[in-house]
Amino acid sequence: MTNFSNLAVAQNSFLTQRQNLALSPQSFEVWRQYIYDSCGIYFQDNKKYLLEGRLQKRINYIGLDSFEQYLDFIKYGAGSNTEKKYLFEAISINETFFFRNQPQLDALVSTVIPELAAEKRKAGKNKIRIWSAASSSGEEAYSIAMIILDLIKPRYPTFEFEIVGTDISSAVVETAKKAVYKEYSIRSTPAYYLKKFFKPNGIGFELAPHVKDLVSFRLLNLYDAPAMKIMMNYDIIFCANVLIYFDVNSKTKVVNSLYNSLTKSGYLFIGYSETLHGISKAFKLVSFPKTIGYKKE
Repeated sequence: MTNFSNLAVAQNSFLTQRQNLALSPQSFEVWRQYIYDSCGIYFQDNKKYLLEGRLQKRINYIGLDSFEQYLDFIKYGAGSNTEKKYLFEAISINETFFFRNQPQLDALVSTVIPELAAEKRKAGKNKIRIWSAASSSGEEAYSIAMIILDLIKPRYPTFEFEIVGTDISSAVVETAKKAVYKEYSIRSTPAYYLKKFFKPNGIGFELAPHVKDLVSFRLLNLYDAPAMKIMMNYDIIFCANVLIYFDVNSKTKVVNSLYNSLTKSGYLFIGYSETLHGISKAFKLVSFPKTIGYKKE
């Protein structure tokens, strides 16, 4: 007869051993380089503990015994491409909420879209394309959609607006497509928009179908140069709180790709704490109330 009590003790002991694995300096260097080469994210020395903890969760889940074994599994194991997606999800930081950067949205309404719409009309065009790069679970892209539906579309009824959200994590992309959010995500949403565009559904707040229909989401690694070449002819790009995780070389590579993705006179918006100083001189810095943007000329 199996002694389940002893078996449970053995399993707990085994899990504890796994949970106490330490990422050696040598292994940290190997992992850091692998992640950097794969997606451009660079873990500083003082973030070793963070990487260690996040890798540990996947190691425990799969049932492996070491960080080195996990790296071999990702590189050579069956289903390695799928596991690589889980790795990206584990190391990504998906901190976001609706209307996170209101000054940027205000600039969109007051200046950027009117300026672009005037140029489009002169060229006989009526479509404006907006890309929310690193969109996480979709709050930024949907905030833009609500602003367009409420404040822009009535002023430009003949214009078509396309909004695309991308992220490296398949999990958050799927969350974005479902468009059901908890209290944390909607905490900065104006009450007017909460009432107009959301509906409580028992597990959270679900966005109205016509808001969801305005946005499409897809998986994308901003560090993947061939994949980035497909993302072309966007009039406005939002890429907030991504560059802070890259070193100078990675930032330069990604910003160059974003520049190429913009149409002439297009705008790039980045995060509060980010700057293109020392990264790119290709953009013109444009000041708006309480925020700045970068214009392609």
